[in-house]
Amino acid sequence: MKLLFTVFFLLMLHAVVAQTTLSGKVTDTKGEGIPGANITLANTYDGTTSDANGNFSFTTSEQGQQTLVVSFIGFKENRRAVTLGTTPLVVAIALEETINELEAVTITAGSFTAGDASRRTVFKAIDIATTAGATADIAGALNTLPGTQKVGETGRLFVRGGDGSETRTFIDGMLVLDAYGTSAPNTPSRGRFLPFMFKGTSFSTGGYSAEYGQALSSVLALDSKDEAEMTRTDIGILSVGADVAHTQAWDGGSVAGKVQYTNIRPYYGLINQEIDWKTPPASIEGIGAFRQRVGKQGMVKVYGNYNHSDFALYNHAIEDHSNTSLYDLTNDYRYLNGFYKTMLNEKWNVRGGLSYTGIKNNTWLNDDNIVETQKGVHAKTVFEGSLSDKVEVKAGAEVIQRNYDQAFDLKVGQDYTLSFNETLSSAFVEADVYTSNKFVMQGGARAEYNSLNQKFSVDPRVSLAYKTGKISQVYFAYGTFRQAAKNEMLRVNSTLSSEKAEHFILNYQVMENNRTLRLQAYYKRYNDLVKYRNADPLQLYNGGDGYAQGVEFFWRDYKSIKNVDYWLSYSFLDTKRNYLDFPQRAVPTFASAHNVSLVTKYFVTPLKTQVGVTYSYTTGRPYNNPNTAVFNGGKTPYYADLSVNLSYLPKPYIIVHVSCTNVLGRDNIFGYEYATTPDASGVYGSRAIRQPAPRFLFVGIFITLSKDKSTNQLPTL
Repeated sequence: MKLLFTVFFLLMLHAVVAQTTLSGKVTDTKGEGIPGANITLANTYDGTTSDANGNFSFTTSEQGQQTLVVSFIGFKENRRAVTLGTTPLVVAIALEETINELEAVTITAGSFTAGDASRRTVFKAIDIATTAGATADIAGALNTLPGTQKVGETGRLFVRGGDGSETRTFIDGMLVLDAYGTSAPNTPSRGRFLPFMFKGTSFSTGGYSAEYGQALSSVLALDSKDEAEMTRTDIGILSVGADVAHTQAWDGGSVAGKVQYTNIRPYYGLINQEIDWKTPPASIEGIGAFRQRVGKQGMVKVYGNYNHSDFALYNHAIEDHSNTSLYDLTNDYRYLNGFYKTMLNEKWNVRGGLSYTGIKNNTWLNDDNIVETQKGVHAKTVFEGSLSDKVEVKAGAEVIQRNYDQAFDLKVGQDYTLSFNETLSSAFVEADVYTSNKFVMQGGARAEYNSLNQKFSVDPRVSLAYKTGKISQVYFAYGTFRQAAKNEMLRVNSTLSSEKAEHFILNYQVMENNRTLRLQAYYKRYNDLVKYRNADPLQLYNGGDGYAQGVEFFWRDYKSIKNVDYWLSYSFLDTKRNYLDFPQRAVPTFASAHNVSLVTKYFVTPLKTQVGVTYSYTTGRPYNNPNTAVFNGGKTPYYADLSVNLSYLPKPYIIVHVSCTNVLGRDNIFGYEYATTPDASGVYGSRAIRQPAPRFLFVGIFITLSKDKSTNQLPTL
């Protein structure tokens, strides 16, 4: 018995002597202590948690090589090899913060994003269709956002001192050469693509990704829908035409087609117009879309659009209103887009596609015939993935090839043709580097080679974002952007260099509980703008320059008032250019200094009705009066428009939609046209550029036929 006691005592003494004390401190990368961190030895029950200051201490009987594991929510697990002996061991552990998608700061630039449910979204897809005054036109809805100017005689997107050609449209990353339908001179055109096509819309007013080129001011990136979930038929009976669409869905794929006929002629016959129409506009459009999932995460999309439209009108001379000339236009438009995306492995995916645009304008000016043809192909491949949990990379290459010609068949004079063939080869790389959940940097560059002028360029793009609080962040962006000269310039001088702009953007944004506040300031510098030498439009060179600067405000709230969603936007713009025939720097005729929009939507549940009201206001725009000495010294009256719409659901699958623009009938003037020669007293005659009519009234009945009787077309109006 005495022997057994002795053995037991020696064993206990050995266990006590063999124990090791392991202590230290757990901190973040800034040296701040982390309380509550878990500290354990791998494959044992030995361990503890850190105290309020990050300190810890525990004892263990393990010996030799061991693995110390330290973990805490929001930080990467730290595993460290330690050697345990008989002496105490002190270690210092610094944990790295993990990048949490829900908590991390994000790069927003000047973007307003609409799409899948996301806390980053400030402009949902349905907004495009239900904004009063937009009449379901994408550009019309986006013109209520800060950074845009109301240029009612074109209907296009003019952004931050840039004209309508400086905003480029992409569908699934593929360039659209002309995203607007044809229109008569000084009348607004509509976008060619309908809102129902897209699950996501990103409208960037500056500082956009290196992936996008050939855009000086703005990018409108449209993300088309994936496969449809159900088979359905949609019928629209409109005051200006009719349409019918059918979608056939199956597991993992769908095919859809739509035919739309639009004829404004009966409507214009009832409403007096400023334009002397011979044949008001009419068009027929066919749309097709195929979607198929490939594997677990792959997708193939094919989209096609064909449109035929025509109109004819009489232009009246300013000097003599009875002197008229015929303007007759027929347009044929074709667009085909193929897109693919697939996963290469757990960290990398590849996407890309091929698009084709074909445009033909057949114009008669009295007895002279002008046929303008443009064909373009865009091919692109992009690789995206993660180098680590803190570095995401995007890289790709693309080729844009365009053929353009304009043939003149003249009654008097010699026939001739102007043409050019352009190939743009580009490559880009961009990386998002997350140093923490509070700070991210995006850096990249875009390289381009233009076959027309045989010039190579490299344009840097940099963005920085810092999270100032749980719901707020600040953002800075810089980038160089370039765009080939317009077709009407290149057909005269095909060696013109690309025009260039530099963007500087500072942004502050707060998003919480369905409320968004955004403040932005920017400066944009233009170089190499096309200019007329000696005021001769046939002598073109890249000698122009300019600037645009301003501040913007955006407030969106669909929480405070039950069933009410509204946003308020304000933009201040200061811009001048010296380009084209400008004798010196001056404010261009499309720029207005102050722009305000208030959009409100209210759903009256008992009446099953949604009501929308939009009010837009801009200060006057400059115009050039040749009867005065000051270039662009004139100023139009202010622009104001109050528009309303109403959607009523008598049945869940039937919608009655009514909209009216400019309900107060304000006589908005967008500028003035002047005679090319003075009258006998030396005065140049003029006339105002007005809206074609004070108001536009639209009425439609939309019917959806499907197994789900609650499905309707409200999101696509």
